[in-house]
Amino acid sequence: MFIIFRKTVLNFYKHMSMKSIPSLLCFLLFFSLCQAQVLRTTGKIVVNSPELAQIIDTDAKIEVLAEGFRWSEGPAWVKDGGYLLFSDVPQNKVFKWKDGQGLSEFLTPSGYTGRMPYSNEPGSNGLLINNKGELVSCEHGDRRLSVMPLQGGGKRTLTDHCKGQRFNSPNDVTQHSNGTYYFTDPPYGLPKYEKDPSRETNVFGVYMLDTKGNTSLVIKDLTRPNGVTLSPDQKTLYVAQSDPDQPVIMAYTLDGKGRPTAGRVFYDASALFKEKLPGLPDGLRTDDLGNVFSTGPGGVLIISPQGKLLGRIDTGEPTANCGWGDADGKTLYMTANNQLMRVRVKTGGK
Repeated sequence: MFIIFRKTVLNFYKHMSMKSIPSLLCFLLFFSLCQAQVLRTTGKIVVNSPELAQIIDTDAKIEVLAEGFRWSEGPAWVKDGGYLLFSDVPQNKVFKWKDGQGLSEFLTPSGYTGRMPYSNEPGSNGLLINNKGELVSCEHGDRRLSVMPLQGGGKRTLTDHCKGQRFNSPNDVTQHSNGTYYFTDPPYGLPKYEKDPSRETNVFGVYMLDTKGNTSLVIKDLTRPNGVTLSPDQKTLYVAQSDPDQPVIMAYTLDGKGRPTAGRVFYDASALFKEKLPGLPDGLRTDDLGNVFSTGPGGVLIISPQGKLLGRIDTGEPTANCGWGDADGKTLYMTANNQLMRVRVKTGGK
C-alpha cells in the first residue's frame, strides 16, 4: 500500500500548482488517519459485586499494545517521559512502549550479566521508578536489587545479600515515600529453583532495605512471596504468594519503624484457582481508594480494602503484573504472558 501511496504522491507533486497544496495536505491527513493503529481488544470485565461499576466500566475495553514476548513482567510508568518500561524475564531484556511510537528495546542485559546459559528466567522481573526518578530492577540472574539513571550512567547495586547470604532471585519491589524499599525473594530465577545448589539462604523471604543501606529479613514464613505493594496511607504492606497450595494475598501492618508486624490473609484465591482459571497471585497495586488490583487466577482481581472480591479484569491469559500509567494515573497496564495490555479505570493510582 505504501508503494501505491508513494507513486500517487509523486504523480500529484509533478502536476500540482500552488492551488493544489491544500488538496495534498488533506490527502496526507486522510492517509495518516487511515494508517493509524487500530488496537486489538481481548478479554472482558467480570462483575462479582455492583460496587465494581464505581471503579471500572463494566464494558471497558482491554487493549493489546504489543505481543510476542516469552514472559512479560514488571510494568513501570516513566512519568517524565510518558512511556512504559517492562521486563521480558526469559529474554533478559527491558522493553519500552510509548503511545504513538510503539515498542522498542530499552536495556539488554536486564538481570544477568554472566555467561549463558544460566536459567529459564535470567532477566529482570519487577521494575520500579523510585522517588528520585531512577530505574530500580529486581534482577533474577545477578541476584540483586539494582538502580540506574534513565539518562546516562550505569547500574549500581542497592543490595545483593543479607547477613552475608546471597538472595535467591529478587522478584518484586515497592518503595515507601521515606525511601525504604520492600522486596520479595522467591526461587524462580535460579537454574534449579528451590533445589538449586547455589542457594545460600534457607528462606524465601521479604526484605526491607532502609535509607541507611541496611538490609533485613522482615517476613520469613511464606513459601512463595511474589508481588508486593503498599496501601495509599503506607500503613499496610501487601504481599502476594504464588504458591498453588496456598494462593493468597497477605496484609501486614507496619510499625513505627516501618517493619511488618501483624500478618493476616487479606484475600484467599484458592476458590478461583480450583476453577482452573489461568494464573496465580503475583504482581499487585493499590488505587487511590485503597482497592487492591492483584494479578491472580482469571486475570487481575479487584479487591476492596475490606478483602471483598468486586470483580476481575479477565485478560484470558496468565497475568504476571500490573501498574498505573498515563498522565492521570487512570490506565492500568498489564503484563500477561506474551502480551502487554492496558485498560482504563475510574479510580487509578500512583
